Order: sequence, then C-alpha cells, then structure tokens
Amino acid sequence: MEYIYAALVLHSAEKEITEEAVTKVMTAAGIAVNDSRVKALIAALDGVDVAEAIAKSAVAAVAAAPAAAAAPAEAAAEEAPEEEKKDEEGGMAGLGALFG
Repeated sequence: MEYIYAALVLHSAEKEITEEAVTKVMTAAGIAVNDSRVKALIAALDGVDVAEAIAKSAVAAVAAAPAAAAAPAEAAAEEAPEEEKKDEEGGMAGLGALFG
C-alpha cells in the first residue's frame, strides 16, 4: 500500500511517477524499498490517468458510504425481534416451571 501512497504523493506534488521518484519518497519516509514492487507499480500505472482514477474511486467511495452506513442499522433492526422472541420463550419456560 505504501507504494501506491508514494505514487499519490508524487502525483499530488505534480511530479513524474518514476521508479527513482517512488524509491526516493519511500526512502525519505524510512520504508525499506523492494525494487521489484516499485517496477510492478510503475508498469501497472503505465498509461493510467492518475487524476481520473482518483476521481472514479472518490465517486465510488461516496456512493458506497450511504449503503455501508445503512447496513448496520438494518442488521440491528433484524436482530431486535429475535432477541424479543428469546426473552418471551425464556419467560414462558420459567412460568411453566412454577405450575409443575
């Protein structure tokens, strides 16, 4: 992940994303650099418009955020009736024990 962050830092600084530049950014951050991973990153970014990729991922993240926020609320709503049923069953078992 840090390799991608290095490329994003370079993009943000409006610098060319090269093997040397990524290596320098990572070294400056105190991260051990794996040359083959740097080469793989540069190859993967060949022909990619980084600004466009960021814009697409930002739109996807914003679109996914409301759905992700709604999921826990729905899960909590689904769990509540089950808990009530368990409580009622437990109460009925206790009453049955009273009458023998």
